Amino acid sequence: MRLVTTFTLFASLTVAAVDYSSSLTSGKADMKSAGSLAFGPDGILFVGDSIGAAIFAIDTRDRKSAASSGSVEIAGINEKIAAMLGTAPDQILINDMAVNPLSKNAYLSVSRGKGPDAIPVIVRVSRAGKLEEIPLDKVKHSRADLPNPVEAKKDARGNNLRLDAITDLAFVDGKVFVAGLSNEEFSSNLRSIPFPFKAVEKGASVEIYHGQHGRFETNSPVRTFVPYEIKSEAYLLAAYTCTPLVKFPVSSLKPGTKVMGTTIAELGNRNRPLDMIIYQKGGHDLILMNNSSRGVMKMSAENLDKFEPIKSQVERQGVQYETLAGWKGVEQLDKFDKDNAMMLVRNDGGSLDLKTVALP
Repeated sequence: MRLVTTFTLFASLTVAAVDYSSSLTSGKADMKSAGSLAFGPDGILFVGDSIGAAIFAIDTRDRKSAASSGSVEIAGINEKIAAMLGTAPDQILINDMAVNPLSKNAYLSVSRGKGPDAIPVIVRVSRAGKLEEIPLDKVKHSRADLPNPVEAKKDARGNNLRLDAITDLAFVDGKVFVAGLSNEEFSSNLRSIPFPFKAVEKGASVEIYHGQHGRFETNSPVRTFVPYEIKSEAYLLAAYTCTPLVKFPVSSLKPGTKVMGTTIAELGNRNRPLDMIIYQKGGHDLILMNNSSRGVMKMSAENLDKFEPIKSQVERQGVQYETLAGWKGVEQLDKFDKDNAMMLVRNDGGSLDLKTVALP
């Protein structure tokens, strides 16, 4: 079986037919927070605003294709961003990173300040290392409000659940797929929003069997996901905390439905998955996933239809992985080009470096 999933694969038929940027209007993008990022066509950047329970489409006006990708290495990117914003490094938080597949420029969602009064900022980093704040007070954009988002209340550990209203984004075949928590009985939610934005329907409530925990779960959000095509059928491959790997057929994710995912791996407990990317090397399809405590995992993306669903308590089972020994402290990960990944890496001194590394 050959499994290939990229933005181009799913979106190629729609990109040529639609001028997506024409659906945007100029004005203030009134974000309450800036979290998950994903690129669509025409240099349009989708930004998840968990506090405001909305998805923003931002025209970056960054549509020129890079003549060559080259390499990037910027030490202390957090310190440089703080200096640009006129504050200290400990007063900013980098929430997510996405690479524009056209220009290869990196985009970072940043919180300036801490707590509920933090100011959302979008920063563009050129391949030459130039930093630029995207002005959100006057920018071409559109907005989709999420119906029935999870309430802004604290969980048993004191965390604000509203921060998980949007946990990850992806643009697939003319739609923005959104993972996060809703205010439904089964709060874990996957929804698809047609773009250009129209009315947003209720998402699908998703349930999984968590092998490490030995139980069914409906209130744990998808932490990161990637779209896949398996035997000509579109899937979302999703990772959860502690760390089940689950596949969902896109065709099943209908508004207002309850969907049971198929757990195909348990990758280890006490761990939070952060990002996943898919790439090809040596004629094979591969997945990289960076994690909070288990480093960067390299997995085969082939034969995912062959794994038996996990339905009983286990520690490790299903899709196997290799931990990349040299990839330490990777907090953000995205595909840079067909041969390289871009990473945001926490170094031994505590600062963050932005750099490209050859895909393994």
